[in-house]
Amino acid sequence: MICSIRKWELSDARDLSIALSNKKIQDNLRDGLPYPYTEEDGADFISAMLSADENDTFAFAITVDGKVIGSIGVFRQRNIHRQTAELGYYIAEEYWGKGIMTEAVKQICEYVFSKSDIIRIYAEPYAYNAASCRVLEKAGFQYEGTLRNNAVKNGKVIDMKMYSLLKEDLD
Repeated sequence: MICSIRKWELSDARDLSIALSNKKIQDNLRDGLPYPYTEEDGADFISAMLSADENDTFAFAITVDGKVIGSIGVFRQRNIHRQTAELGYYIAEEYWGKGIMTEAVKQICEYVFSKSDIIRIYAEPYAYNAASCRVLEKAGFQYEGTLRNNAVKNGKVIDMKMYSLLKEDLD
């Protein structure tokens, strides 16, 4: 195993702030994260994840050799989508391209499918983020289509891609 996922600890805030204070990482995430990302921002995020409903929020630190290098989470949706959850993730730039994220995605999907009633996990990477799309494909997700003009990021209207993994895909 090249990485592991574990529950967040407040002491992870420093490593989290270092990873997220990188514009290249933030350019591939949703808006709303402060930049630069401080240790206090990290502590606030970790506190929120630790106090969230464990049946709706599956949030973990990604570690390599005991060091936190990123974040991964699966978030239950609502109403008719209550057995569907959205996947989000990132790792520090120096760990890109090493297969770590694919391994972390596999680990969290196995965990969520075995510990909950979730039947579908989906992700919506920006279409320009070929590396993230490749992570999902290598983790067994199926490409479902392109969501045209689906977001505005850094002042540009962009497409997103839809990928999903079903619980039955792992059986």
